[in-house]
Amino acid sequence: MSGTPLLAELRRLIALEGPISVERYMALCLGHPVHGYYRTRDPLGAAGDFTTAPEISQIFGELLGLWAAEVWHGLGRPAPVRLVELGPGRGTLMADALRAIRAAAPACAAALDLHLVETSPVLREAQARALAGRHAPVSWHDSVDTLPDGPAVILANEFFDALPVRQYQRTARGWCERRVGLGPGGALAFGLSPEPTPELAAPGREGAAPGRAGAVLTLPAAALDVTRRLAGRLLRQGGALLAVDYGEAAGGTADTLQAVSRHRFADPLAAPGEIDLTVQVDFGALARAAAAEGARVHGPATQADFLLALGLAQRAERLAARAAPEQAAAVLAGAERLVDRAPRGMGRLFKVLGLSSPLPGGSSPVPGGTGPVPPDLPGLPPSPPQD
Repeated sequence: MSGTPLLAELRRLIALEGPISVERYMALCLGHPVHGYYRTRDPLGAAGDFTTAPEISQIFGELLGLWAAEVWHGLGRPAPVRLVELGPGRGTLMADALRAIRAAAPACAAALDLHLVETSPVLREAQARALAGRHAPVSWHDSVDTLPDGPAVILANEFFDALPVRQYQRTARGWCERRVGLGPGGALAFGLSPEPTPELAAPGREGAAPGRAGAVLTLPAAALDVTRRLAGRLLRQGGALLAVDYGEAAGGTADTLQAVSRHRFADPLAAPGEIDLTVQVDFGALARAAAAEGARVHGPATQADFLLALGLAQRAERLAARAAPEQAAAVLAGAERLVDRAPRGMGRLFKVLGLSSPLPGGSSPVPGGTGPVPPDLPGLPPSPPQD
């Protein structure tokens, strides 16, 4: 039998302990200390498996940087303020954000204390290169638990979708947990626990509502835990969090677990440790978890509405106007991709959720939602210089 190095370990684990939960499978595939997907590679860009918004257009990071500066002003200009990014990729978003903050709000730039939550040694090296000479010092963390106290502005772009989830499938017996076991020839295969999960049948519990046979319920336990901890921190110490990810305002009962390899969808069980695994983010569940901790919840708004409200179109026009024709076309194409409202476009699929401590005047840090753009958030930010 052949396969990836992690597959061999999973076969031994399942043979010894029996089928494992989807949550444990995801955690091992993405974070195994030796064979985990994010531990061993830079997955981004044309040569990788997927591309994120900061790699598509510098405007994305610039606008999030200006958003962070506006939140800092709304918090009363604390110094220092922790600028935190969860899952910073190559550091591209943070590099663009810092450039914009320095140009538009130098006092904010001087107050920043920069922290990156990243477990991948490969990506930490890329982040260090991207941020070299841009801001000092930079601190790295394996989890949000070691972030220092104090007011914080937290950015999380495509972070929550990669956190492990538990899945349950509706059967005649009730909601049975979905598990990963061994099929013919030692191949990995999905199966179900023999007994239903009692708590999912209790009145008032999420998942208790009747569902059609075969419906899949996804419970993002890890994402909810992180959300609760950060929401409590924001309430006690001040600050705001901006989460940008693909997902829906309310979770459904479709199976959204997916794998991506070389920019194409793949079988989630085919090559453990060698392909990316994600799920759609249930923004409604995150919002409820944060609200239960007392944090203010803003949105979700679509990525298109959010970026356009912050001035993406105007910024793209300014960049294109001073670029060579070929570069100008690329600038406009990248910006358009970020706000594409087609059914599978990033502007529609991706949502933006804001969490915050109380802000002056009850303003919202997430424009583009159901209400008007708050007056303290600029529709047209100053144009920072290009590198």
